[in-house]
Formats: sequence, structure tokens, C-alpha cells
Amino acid sequence: MTDITDLFSVSGLTAKSKLILLGAPDSLPAEVIDRIRSLHIEHVSPAELMRQEISRRASVAKAAGDATLALLRRWFWARKPDAGFVLTDFPATLLQAQVFDEWLDARGENLDGVLAAPGSSGPVVQHYGMLGLLREAGITLAA
Repeated sequence: MTDITDLFSVSGLTAKSKLILLGAPDSLPAEVIDRIRSLHIEHVSPAELMRQEISRRASVAKAAGDATLALLRRWFWARKPDAGFVLTDFPATLLQAQVFDEWLDARGENLDGVLAAPGSSGPVVQHYGMLGLLREAGITLAA
């Protein structure tokens, strides 16, 4: 298992780093969350994008999954390709992970790592584990 200092210092995270945080961030150790927050890159979550969308529209009567994917798609394609990000709570399903991988491939981008909090979707954790992107930070992953 990699400890928290190795996770961030050895990986050489920069302003161009692209990370995914699966599961509930509050279930990660405080030092992991503090270090993630200290990165000077865009922090994105579907919940925040949904709140922004709701404030722009009087009625939002979409299916939650479709709306989430549409909002994330809009964010992803609007951002600068070399801009880093920490994406929280997405992808939540294996299908979303596969779609997100296709978006990254289409832009010639790669993830730098994926952290999985306890309670993360087992299939999504396995998917990123098989791709060699899963980084452990002294936490137990949900199966």
C-alpha cells in the first residue's frame, strides 16, 4: 500500500494532473483530503455542476444519470485539454467510467491516478485497478 506522502510526492502531480476520486470524500483520511484540496487544479463534482444548472433553469426534470452525464460532458469538452482536475463522485458506474475513458482517448489525455474511498463502486474500482490507475492512500477499498 502507498502512503499519502508517496501518493503525491512521487507521482509528481502538477497543474496538469488529472485525478478521479471515487466514493464519498469524507470517508478518506483528513490528510488525503487536505492534500487534494491544496492542489491548484480544478475541482469538479456532478453535484456542484447540477447546483449550477438548477440555478440557471427554473425546472430541471431530467433523469439524474442522464443529466449528470450531460453536465460532465459539457464541462469536459469546454475545459482546456492541458488543464488538470480532481473529479469527485464521477464516474459512479462502470458505464460512466467507460464513457469517460472514451472522452479522454478522444482528446489524447490520460488520467494520472484514481483514489477510491470506502464504499466506492466495486466494478468502477476494479476497472481502474485493471488499468493500473488505482492509487491507495492507506484506505481499504470496497469490493
